[in-house]
Amino acid sequence: MSLFALVEQATGRRSMFLLGLGMVGTALFFGDAIITPAVSVLAAVEGMILVQPSLEGSTLPIALVILTALFWAQSLGTGRVSILFGPIMLIWFLALGCLGLAQVAAFPAVLAALNPAHGIAFIIEQGAGALPVMAAVFLAVTGAEALYADMGHFGRGPIRIAWATLILPALALTYLGQGALVMTNPEAASDPFFLMAPGWALLPLVILTTLATIIASQAVISGAYSLAHQAVQLGLLPRLRSVHTSDTQIGQIYMPRVNTLLYIGVVALVVVFQSSEALASAYGIAVTGDMIITSILAIILFRRGWKWSLPLVGLIVGPMLVVELSFLMANLTKFLDGGYLTVGVAALIVIMMWTWVRGTRIIQKKLRLTGVPLSTLIETLGRSGRLVRVPGTAVFLSADSEMAPSALLHNIKHNSVLHEQNVIISVQVEARPYVSDANRMQIEEMKNGFYRIKMTFGYAERPDVPKILKMARQAGIRFDIMSTSFFLHRRFLQVGSKREMPLWQAKLYANLVRSAAGPTSFYRLPSNRVIEIGQQISI
Repeated sequence: MSLFALVEQATGRRSMFLLGLGMVGTALFFGDAIITPAVSVLAAVEGMILVQPSLEGSTLPIALVILTALFWAQSLGTGRVSILFGPIMLIWFLALGCLGLAQVAAFPAVLAALNPAHGIAFIIEQGAGALPVMAAVFLAVTGAEALYADMGHFGRGPIRIAWATLILPALALTYLGQGALVMTNPEAASDPFFLMAPGWALLPLVILTTLATIIASQAVISGAYSLAHQAVQLGLLPRLRSVHTSDTQIGQIYMPRVNTLLYIGVVALVVVFQSSEALASAYGIAVTGDMIITSILAIILFRRGWKWSLPLVGLIVGPMLVVELSFLMANLTKFLDGGYLTVGVAALIVIMMWTWVRGTRIIQKKLRLTGVPLSTLIETLGRSGRLVRVPGTAVFLSADSEMAPSALLHNIKHNSVLHEQNVIISVQVEARPYVSDANRMQIEEMKNGFYRIKMTFGYAERPDVPKILKMARQAGIRFDIMSTSFFLHRRFLQVGSKREMPLWQAKLYANLVRSAAGPTSFYRLPSNRVIEIGQQISI
């Protein structure tokens, strides 16, 4: 989303190619967000079988109970459920490193695996036969990208220190340790990770693994909230209700509808696949696809936005693309074994996003063709003596600041009144995460008691119209929430015979509009000061 916004800002336009990349990348992430909790929790619970073999038939119910509790706890807020995340993950990585180190000490020859020449030679010798192995290897390296996503919260320094001093050594030791164990005891290949632990440590390891997978699932769920919120702000999805769960961290949000859809998807996967091994086949395509889309967006940004030379772009991005394309080819070998699931989910989400974008453009085009320029309306109202001016302030939200809001036109038409002060507000979302207060608002005083305000928010922010209106007092706008009425325009869509989109798509768009969160909660308007005026529009 960040690269999508940066490229859009650098190029100054939203091309179909760029829009398509943003949609596919977003959709693939949601596919990954459904698979990750399912495969992670199932794998951890399956470790209980080693501790208590009689639980073999109970792994599915236990996994469903854990996942249900996890998704239920989301409404409590990330801050409340993540107090112990840091200490648990510290213990987790230390445990990984110690388990691996013990096995490496027993078979030091495994350290030769650190030489990449062995991997390159294996690929050359096996050719296409190496692809299934690479697909399995990909499960070992994915997940690290979450660290770099957190740079926005913690900065480069803490991420580099954590990665270099703890995470990379621990992961390298645990995989080398599993390799050493299998070399000395081939029968351990059935479950090398848990079998690295001595008998007395097996139960604590299973418990720690379960906690770590819950935290990993929590991370991807929180990421899905953030991504959905940003997609709404950038116009790729309809308005979705979001609840801020922290008074100090703006990024901590909870989205009930996204949470429900993710939960249904995760439970369905667990019930259908029933084992982490089966689900592993569905994993990988989404992550590698997102990696490649990220690299393509980076190429566009480096060339068009930062004006880098083509050789420099190739030098920086080329090696990454080679690795990513290799992993994508490897994961495509698992398409028929479950990879189709990720692609199918992503395809459905892309269709939904494209329908929303296309339908919104059609509606805006129709409203502009039948609308009245705001300046023309104000001039006309100035010459009219039939309207009754009433005290107070009327606020009208408008997607197009140049056109008169439909709610204003209908209020004049049916009620024949005009407030003493009328404020036309258009909310714009910038292609950057946050906007400073200095650039938050532009106020234009017009004739006959009209003001036009352009409010600007970043794509990671939630618009708060009343809060910004209070700032407008400094510009001379009299704003008292108790004497202000907010007029909203609610559209009721009808699928007509003269359509600009296929029937199925028109019906889908109408359903998306009906399911969208109302502007009252989305823009944080006081519900007891809101008046909604409806209009039927044919699509």
